[in-house]
Amino acid sequence: MKKLLIILLLGFSGLMDAQAYKGKGDIKFQVGGNIQKWGSGISVSTDFGIGENISYGFVASYLLNTNQDLGIPKFEDRFDVKARFNANLGSVFKLKNNADIYPGLDIGLRNFGAHLGGRYFFTNGFGVYSEIGFPIAKYNTTPMGYDNLNNQFVYTVGASFNL
Repeated sequence: MKKLLIILLLGFSGLMDAQAYKGKGDIKFQVGGNIQKWGSGISVSTDFGIGENISYGFVASYLLNTNQDLGIPKFEDRFDVKARFNANLGSVFKLKNNADIYPGLDIGLRNFGAHLGGRYFFTNGFGVYSEIGFPIAKYNTTPMGYDNLNNQFVYTVGASFNL
């Protein structure tokens, strides 16, 4: 049954005019779950198209579950906010309109980092996304304890919406 549903969704998605990135004026909202070595949590992000292949946005994440070896972190230890810049390359790689890949850079409360993501839209308003992110330069060069929570490789997967 699960396979049949996936086949139907993929088949009908080709009949719809879904676009993963439209260019200037495009707005995306995403919500997902993130997984990292020291915990897991939720992430929300938004992207604003400012050019044919360029967008900027913001990401906020909160770790719901953390490694108990670290103790119980405070709210500010679990929370992170980042501003980001994306190069939307779906059209460059001649992907279908409903698919996009986007490498980018981000700067946040804890580090300067990079990410690589992909989106696939089933309808004009709804799709899925997946991202990986990692720090390039940490503000604290020797993070200890809770400083490690938002200073590591992170995998995020969730739903994406056209606004």
